[in-house]
This record gives sequence, structure tokens and C-alpha cells, in this order.
Amino acid sequence: MSITVGSKGRAECVVTQETTAAAVGSGLLPVFATPQMIALMEGAAVDAVQAGLEEGQGTVGTHLDVSHDAATPIGMRVWAEAELTAVEGRKLTFAVTAFDEAGPIGKGVHERFIIQNDRFLSKTEAKKAAQ
Repeated sequence: MSITVGSKGRAECVVTQETTAAAVGSGLLPVFATPQMIALMEGAAVDAVQAGLEEGQGTVGTHLDVSHDAATPIGMRVWAEAELTAVEGRKLTFAVTAFDEAGPIGKGVHERFIIQNDRFLSKTEAKKAAQ
């Protein structure tokens, strides 16, 4: 595994009707939805470390503390950037920031944990049998 503090990642998209607050149920207006901004931030964090993971490993998001500070209209490009700020065993901490073409729209801290994909999925599927 080759994950180092300072690793950076990025994710981007264009705001469409489908990514608005009105469409995803997080509000009533046709502006970029907060859950979509968070998904971009998580995607940027994944991008920052995925290449450094061993075969069969992945990461899962476990905590977010973010603000969504400015609205973005349909048709505008948005992106998120993540920088790995700490590695504590399997716990990864990122500084995340989201932007549109006019400037910053959100920021915060995101935590992910390194997992073994097969083990994680097996444990998750076992929840069905426990019912």
C-alpha cells in the first residue's frame, strides 16, 4: 500500500436537472443539490487514494463535516478537490473543497476507512440472513 499524506484527487460534473435539489429531494429549487456536492467530495477523496491501495482493497466513507456555502445553477460546471491530511491505521482524513466556475461553494472534512472489498461485501450480505 502506497498512500501518503498530501495525495490529491478531483471529481467534476456539470449541473443538470437530475442533480438539482428539487430532483433529489433535498430541497425545492433547481440548484445543485447538497447530496450531489457531497458525492463529488467523496469521489475526489476516492480518486486521491485509489491508485495507492492493494489489490482487493477499497475505501468507504464514514464521516462528513461539510458546509454548502453557495448555490450553483443548472448548466454550470462543478468540481471537488480532496487532499489526504492524515493516515491513522486504516482511517484516512481528507480536506475537501467544492467549486463552481464562480468560486468556492463548499468545504469540510471527510473520513474514509480502508477495507477488504470481499470481506466487507460478505459481512454486508450476511445482514440479510440475520433477519
